[in-house]
Amino acid sequence: MAASTNNPSEPGYDRSEPDLSAVVAERRGLINLAYRLLGSLAEAEDAVQETYTRWYAMSRQQQEAIASPGAWLTTVAGRVCLDVLGSARVRRERYVGAWIPEPLPDRTEWLSGRAGGAEGRPADPADQVTLDESVNMAFLVVLESMTPAERVAFILHDVFRYPFTEVAEIVGRTPAACRQLASSARRRVRTGGAGGAGGAAETARTTATARTPGARQAGLVRDLKEAWESKDVEALVGLLDPDALMTADGGGMVGTVLRPVEGGRNIAQYLIHIADKAPGLTLVERTVNGRPGLVAQHNGTPATVAAFDIGGGRITRIWAVRNPEKLRAWTEAR
Repeated sequence: MAASTNNPSEPGYDRSEPDLSAVVAERRGLINLAYRLLGSLAEAEDAVQETYTRWYAMSRQQQEAIASPGAWLTTVAGRVCLDVLGSARVRRERYVGAWIPEPLPDRTEWLSGRAGGAEGRPADPADQVTLDESVNMAFLVVLESMTPAERVAFILHDVFRYPFTEVAEIVGRTPAACRQLASSARRRVRTGGAGGAGGAAETARTTATARTPGARQAGLVRDLKEAWESKDVEALVGLLDPDALMTADGGGMVGTVLRPVEGGRNIAQYLIHIADKAPGLTLVERTVNGRPGLVAQHNGTPATVAAFDIGGGRITRIWAVRNPEKLRAWTEAR
C-alpha cells in the first residue's frame, strides 16, 4: 500500500521482528492519515493507538503471517477512522456551537527536544503531521461536509494516492462504489463554499512538506493583527471581504459567539469588542495548519488560535478555535 514504508522484499526487513522493522516505522504515516480523516489530533492519536493495540493483540505467529504489516496497519487504521467518523457525526450534532477541526502548529516551531526528548517519550503526534495543502483549515472544513465513506475514499485516493482496489478493502465497498464516493467528494470540494478549498484539493495530490506561507497572505494577517491591536475599525473593514464570515469554536467550555459573525464590518466591530474586553490580549503571528495565522495569548498562554482564508486580496474566512481541548498542541509547545 502507498503508506507502507517497509515490506518483506526490502533490505533490512526482519521477519522475526515485524514490530520493530515495520510496525513502529508506520506511526508517522498513520498519524498523517488519521488526522486528515478525522480533523482532530486527539482522535487521530486514539485511532492509531487502537490500531497498534489490535496488532499487538495478535500472536507472533499471526503477525508473521501478514505479508505487509504496513498495509495491514493502514487498512485497520482506515476502518477505525471510518467507525470514529460515524460516531463523531452524532457527537458533533450535540456540540455546543460550531465544531472546527483542531488547529496544528508548524512543527518547526516546537521546542527542540520535544519529539522524543531525554525522557524517551514518543514523538508528539502534532510533530509528526506533515503540513501540506491537505490540512489547511479551508480544506478540512469542507471535508466535514462529506459522509464518512466519502471522506475516507477521497482522502485515501486523492490525497494519499491509494488505488480504488485498496480503498475498497478499507471502506468495505466495491472499487466502483469507492470511485463514485470520491467523485461525490470532489464535487463537495468544488462547491463547498470555503474559498481556496478547490485549489487545496489539487495541491493535496502531492504530499509536500511544510512550506513557507505566501508573502501576500502573511502580509494580510500581519496587517489585521496591527489593525486589531490599534483598534482601528476602518482598517479592519478594509482588510476583510464585505461578505467575510467568522466562525468560533469554544465547545461550551469557554465563552465565545455561538453563531457565525457575517460581514466584514460586523467582524471588525466584534474584534474590537474582544480587544476592549481583554486588555491583556497579546497577538502572535504563527503558522496554523501550514498557513499564516494568529494566536491570542493571555499571560503567555494560548487562548485562541485563528486560521484565515484569503480571496480577492482580502480575508474571506476566519476560524477561531478557543476550545482548550483543541489547543493542546499549542499550550504544551510553549
